[in-house]
Amino acid sequence: MTPVRVGVFGLLGSGNLGNDGSLEAVLGYLRAEHPEAVVDALCGGPEVVTARYGIPATRLHWYGGEYRTASRAGAIAGKGLGKLVDAFRTAAWVRRHDVVIVPGMGVLEATLPLRPWGFPYALFLLCASGRLLRTRVALVGVGAAPIGNRSTRALVRWSARLAAYRSYRDAPSRDAMRAMGVDTARDEVYPDLAFALPTPPAPTTSGPVCVGVMDFHGGNDDRARAEEIHRRYLDGTTRFVRTLVEDGRTVRLVTGDACDASVVAAILDAVDSPLVTAAEAASLADLMKEMASADTVVATRYHNLVCALKVGTPTLALSYAAKSDALMDWMGLGTYCHPAREVDAAQLLEQFRALEKRSTELRQTLTERNLVAARQLQDQFTDLTKALFPAADHAHTLRETP
Repeated sequence: MTPVRVGVFGLLGSGNLGNDGSLEAVLGYLRAEHPEAVVDALCGGPEVVTARYGIPATRLHWYGGEYRTASRAGAIAGKGLGKLVDAFRTAAWVRRHDVVIVPGMGVLEATLPLRPWGFPYALFLLCASGRLLRTRVALVGVGAAPIGNRSTRALVRWSARLAAYRSYRDAPSRDAMRAMGVDTARDEVYPDLAFALPTPPAPTTSGPVCVGVMDFHGGNDDRARAEEIHRRYLDGTTRFVRTLVEDGRTVRLVTGDACDASVVAAILDAVDSPLVTAAEAASLADLMKEMASADTVVATRYHNLVCALKVGTPTLALSYAAKSDALMDWMGLGTYCHPAREVDAAQLLEQFRALEKRSTELRQTLTERNLVAARQLQDQFTDLTKALFPAADHAHTLRETP
């Protein structure tokens, strides 16, 4: 058989641990089920992806300053030219593949600040190129949400329509795409791809309270009050950490993206206690080890929550979007959500103490839900093989037939 040429696409290797964890899960599937596949990436951080995962990678954008604000005429012209060049670069890259996979990530949402001509445009170029060049593009276990900006919504809607395969990480994501006019009749919902990653062993000794922080300024529709939201989030989280320290608790700060380092530094400076330390996680595996060693987790970023829930640690979500609420509800902890836009340290502490009182019970609940997640992700990968690798699926069927 001729090796299948598989491309992976997205903001990978760019400092977001959740995105890279989703890639790692898909690469694990490909290496286990389709070892003959030849894999490469079109991504945000090609050097990181090649060094970490051992696959060739190409930079997503021709213009190097794509994600910097353009204020000078030269930068604006460079960005404009880059959009044109990227159309040809993306098509040329897609043409070299039989299949392109977009592994997880919130590629169909704008729950964090996002411009239409950034990643939404890049995703549209990918899906349009796939349709024109007859390369199957698969949006696998992706997140979606209602989008207010008309241009962003149009690009996201057409990207989804042009994809050959779609699956979602929660029911609200599928509902959001249906509301945008996408036919989701054949689209399935599975747990987030990160639930397919290996689970580290849990230590037997008591651990810290793990607090996952985020450089949070609200979403796309909150730009006018972004600084107010950030200040309230940081103040509330800092007061919560300070109260834990006053109670004699050890606190471990974790992040999920390189940009969160400023929040860690601000909390360390404000609390100034040896009981508060910061982790330096380079992957979701590192994050899971931190979460597994904790007694309890309070976290903001979606994949911080996924890591904590996967290792079975009782978790309280500082929720900024419906995806966090849906995840917590599906894992049986829907009661333990607190709004990230309006962090109230006193109320958060009350919820935290209620969570700890049910720790033993909730750990059992998480064990049961993780077994369900593992089974459902096996179904996801089986479904993906049928949709994208029909020759391999047929060969597997023949081997199983007596």
